[in-house]
Amino acid sequence: MGLAGEKFQLGTVGALSLSVVSSVSIVICNKALMSALGFIFATTLTSWHLLVTFCSLHVALCMKLFEHKPFDARTVMGFGVLNGISIGLLNLSLGFNSVGFYQMTKLAIIPCTVILETLFFRKKFSRYIQLSLSVLLFGVGVATVTDLQLNAMGSVLSLLAIVTTCIAQIVSFRQ
Repeated sequence: MGLAGEKFQLGTVGALSLSVVSSVSIVICNKALMSALGFIFATTLTSWHLLVTFCSLHVALCMKLFEHKPFDARTVMGFGVLNGISIGLLNLSLGFNSVGFYQMTKLAIIPCTVILETLFFRKKFSRYIQLSLSVLLFGVGVATVTDLQLNAMGSVLSLLAIVTTCIAQIVSFRQ
């Protein structure tokens, strides 16, 4: 493999690592704000996250890290609203649930998206994907059953967050 291939792999690994570290850090900070400090404004947190994302993407665009492409404003607005609701529900879910249950909620999005795509779009997935999703679902089930901080409101919010996130992801990939 040449130098360009190695740089690409290193960049990809670095970007994925940064994504995981930043996501986990945000969740831990949000939970600390809501639990330890009594910050009850999950919607405000959502707004801050979206504002920081907007500003970061604007800076990246100015630095020419990606190029602006034309888009259908109506589709993007619909996706934006759905994605905002999804993030808001995830933040509310975090306020009512433990960090572990919240992470299980996020993991459950993957198999639920696959199930919805299979049911509504007749999409086929390989046996390897089905097997790995079965293992994932088993782990989510075990973690959910053994979570001592499980409550009705948190469970409903998690379910709504999963559904809205799945729909947002399916809509975004179908465009």
